[in-house]
Amino acid sequence: MHDPTARDAAEAAAAFAHPHVTPDSTAPYGPHPDQVIDFYAPRTQDRGPLVVALHGGAWRERYDRGHLTPFVDFLARRGFAVASVEYRRGGLLPRQGGGSPPAGRWPDTFDDVAAALDALPALARTHLPTADLRRTVLTGHSAGGHLALWAAARHVLPPESPWHTPAPLPLRGVVALAPIADFATALALDVCDGAVLQLLGGEGNHEARAAAADPAALLPTGIATTLVQGRDDIVVPPAVAEAYADAAAEAGEPVGLTLLEGVGHFPLIDPAADACAVVAEEIAQLAY
Repeated sequence: MHDPTARDAAEAAAAFAHPHVTPDSTAPYGPHPDQVIDFYAPRTQDRGPLVVALHGGAWRERYDRGHLTPFVDFLARRGFAVASVEYRRGGLLPRQGGGSPPAGRWPDTFDDVAAALDALPALARTHLPTADLRRTVLTGHSAGGHLALWAAARHVLPPESPWHTPAPLPLRGVVALAPIADFATALALDVCDGAVLQLLGGEGNHEARAAAADPAALLPTGIATTLVQGRDDIVVPPAVAEAYADAAAEAGEPVGLTLLEGVGHFPLIDPAADACAVVAEEIAQLAY
């Protein structure tokens, strides 16, 4: 398929065609309806590494964790215990004058991810006792890839930040899938129709807030990190992941960057796609 837009639409349709998979259990980490974590036990063994998954969707309300359930079920069927985190996102209504709905809520989106990660060990012991918390890998797709990288870097934030933690969740590493990982590049490319600027609260706020929210500004982290990216991705182009990898190298912390030929944005989370098996292998390499 030579038309990039048509190819992307076909890949998205394939990824979203899978039926949602009901979790084994769900637990709240806060009072808001979106402050919940779904838990999936490993299907092939009694105990497995814990994968914490953050869904994408440009931090917009219309995309919830439901679309990621086939992917997390795929991981569970490969022996992982999975915790899929929901979080507050941008509202449903279009912006005044039209255009895409707003992306994210400041500071709620970040508050939620931080709170979920802090609550996760205790919740997992109750709701996912088959998870080996000593082998935890954080993953996320697209906007969720951004949140995964950010969550792994909270110990780098200034101590006065409300999201700083001196004792982050012990991680074997992060596998970020087509992540919105470098805000300057994403802004220059207008990734997801201005989503980064909206996440940061619009003009006048974004520069100061980016210092606390941009993964590329929170390097080095000291945590093993791998980025998986389709070369044909037109939603979050490879230049974004490459910019993060360059920033990491400049900070003295090279990260893995796996570029998949002939792959766009959505096959990374499509259980029927070969790219999804590559993702699972990258997670396994860090978890075991």
